[in-house]
Amino acid sequence: MVKGLYTSYTGMVNQQYRLDVVSNNLANATTTGFKKEGCTTQSFDEMYGIKIKDATVGHLNQQIGTLSLGAKIGETYRSWNQGSLISTGSNYDFALSGQGFFNISFTNKAGETTTMYTRDGSFQMNSEGYLVTKDGDFVLGEGGPIQLPTDVSELSVEPTGEIYADGQYIDTFALTDFEDYNYLEMYGENLFRAVDGATPQFVTNTTMTQGYLESSNINVVSEMVDMITIAREYESGQKVMNAIDEMLAKMVNISEL
Repeated sequence: MVKGLYTSYTGMVNQQYRLDVVSNNLANATTTGFKKEGCTTQSFDEMYGIKIKDATVGHLNQQIGTLSLGAKIGETYRSWNQGSLISTGSNYDFALSGQGFFNISFTNKAGETTTMYTRDGSFQMNSEGYLVTKDGDFVLGEGGPIQLPTDVSELSVEPTGEIYADGQYIDTFALTDFEDYNYLEMYGENLFRAVDGATPQFVTNTTMTQGYLESSNINVVSEMVDMITIAREYESGQKVMNAIDEMLAKMVNISEL
């Protein structure tokens, strides 16, 4: 019976984690380039159940089978499906159709600079003409940080990433893809960093569209349905725990009589 309490508890903890993941997805439903997260559920390793000192079999320990110890989170994963393209009309907004990421020169609070990757192509030009993210980090081209003439009147970008300012070639967006996205770690809202084991590779079959942004690939309706399902499963776990608690209370009261 106490095992039943523990099993219910593990199920409720599992649902709480799932709720955190779904809540984060919903919170980022309007975040440009955000990719949906999910998680799997698995059972703990089964244990042998043993009957101890049973008088009917000469007080010998007797194996009676295996027991499951409840549920746990198996792994978290990310859906890399393409998000819808939304027209913004801004010459400094870009969307990628296909694989790959924009390269961003990111500087942390300690002054350390590393290359981050993003699907968020919402950029702007700073006072020095550099193309930067909304947080002020440099957008990288094949020649380094992309710098435009400060007096540029017409900015155009080819589907293959070549940048032209007033008809003059400036640079080409640096795009990077990876052999296995499991080696990308989320950083902040929509940046990713490569961890040990990541294998960068050239981007192929990717088209860049100017004046558009890639929306998140979150389906709000399905996330809300998942949230309702999780709440009901959590409530079921609570009911099981309450039922077992009442049974234990009755057993204690009876033993005291």
